[in-house]
Amino acid sequence: MNWTEILTFARGPFFQVALLVFIAGMSYRLIRVIFLGWSKDKVPAKGSKFGGAVSSFLRGIVIWPFVPWQKNTFTKNPVIYLAGGLFHLGLFVILILGGAHMLVWKSLLGFGWPTLPLPIVDWFATVTIVAMMVLFINRLINPVLKLISGPAEWINLLVVFVPMISGYIMTHHLWFRYEVIYSIHMLAVDVLLIWIPMSRISHFMFYFFSKAIHGADFGKRAVNP
Repeated sequence: MNWTEILTFARGPFFQVALLVFIAGMSYRLIRVIFLGWSKDKVPAKGSKFGGAVSSFLRGIVIWPFVPWQKNTFTKNPVIYLAGGLFHLGLFVILILGGAHMLVWKSLLGFGWPTLPLPIVDWFATVTIVAMMVLFINRLINPVLKLISGPAEWINLLVVFVPMISGYIMTHHLWFRYEVIYSIHMLAVDVLLIWIPMSRISHFMFYFFSKAIHGADFGKRAVNP
């Protein structure tokens, strides 16, 4: 099997299988979360759950949903705050506002949207790759992160980093023949799609749920007697 055949396989049958696994896996996780239900209030609410949820989303927009925001986050964990925020922001820009990826979305959804110029997307890709490397080094040297890091955490970094770096190399036509690096990129993307539902990377789907639940709990202002 030559690289052209590998690319055809990675873009065709393997991608279709990976996409089905991704959709089925994420749907299963979403259904499980929905059926967990909403805990009953033990004391009367003195505020508005709806208002609390709206306030939570508004604060998220102001602070940006890409930043791991908590009180004193920057002073206590500046590396995670900055590198984590830049990583999530860059990943969003690349996947949603990059021209090449928008065309993939268009082929799947049937419609497209305006994208950013390639130099801007390329800058975000560079920042994202650097941010990932910083997070990797920080996990290696931070004593707390070293203690809680298992195989799953390292695999998470690897399966996200390989598509990022291979996509960057492919865009700039560096070191490898185009069909070789394109094949590697597509294979890495396929593996990532299969891995996401089984890992903590799936947290992106539950962002809106957590914002709504935490905001509603904060907004009701109920106090146990």
